[in-house]
Amino acid sequence: MSKIGDLLFFRKHHVCPRWLCFTFDNRIRRLLQDPDRIMNSFIRPGDTVVDVGPGIGFFTIAMARLVGDGGRVIAVDIQEKMLKAILERAQRAGVSNRIRTVLAGENSLNVTVLADFILAFWMAHEVPDQERFYAGLHTILKEGGRFLLAEPKLHVTKTQFDMSVSLAQKSGFDLLERPAISLSHAALFLKH
Repeated sequence: MSKIGDLLFFRKHHVCPRWLCFTFDNRIRRLLQDPDRIMNSFIRPGDTVVDVGPGIGFFTIAMARLVGDGGRVIAVDIQEKMLKAILERAQRAGVSNRIRTVLAGENSLNVTVLADFILAFWMAHEVPDQERFYAGLHTILKEGGRFLLAEPKLHVTKTQFDMSVSLAQKSGFDLLERPAISLSHAALFLKH
């Protein structure tokens, strides 16, 4: 059964292909995971936000509305097609002036600004070196900034998620809480 589950839920596959992202960005998911409701308590007008592995922008667009004209969202991905899709969607949503896309390198996010908030939603399990990944996130987060990590329950076991939480803590993040997010394991961290 484990092998069948691995195939059905794309376990052990590292980078989510672009075509699969459309299955994650739809009205049904919005009923279960409303991006405005989830992000509202983490983001303030004027914030600088980093969305790591944003897919085609399910949370990116909502975050761009929340940061307002004085803020910005930096969408970071290793797939240029994903970033282009975000810019197209941002243009249609009227928030393209608030979003900057960054093509990440193999060993670097290529982000040089300091963020008030970082989101890594349903993507950390794709990163081969999570310890390096969390250390990189730690360097781009402001003191007092928060980092939300969420992973899909169908794809990542609780044990695997707990290991990710430990690695994030080892990188210098303090665990604040484990917020309830539908279909997800989640952890909110603070940088002191």
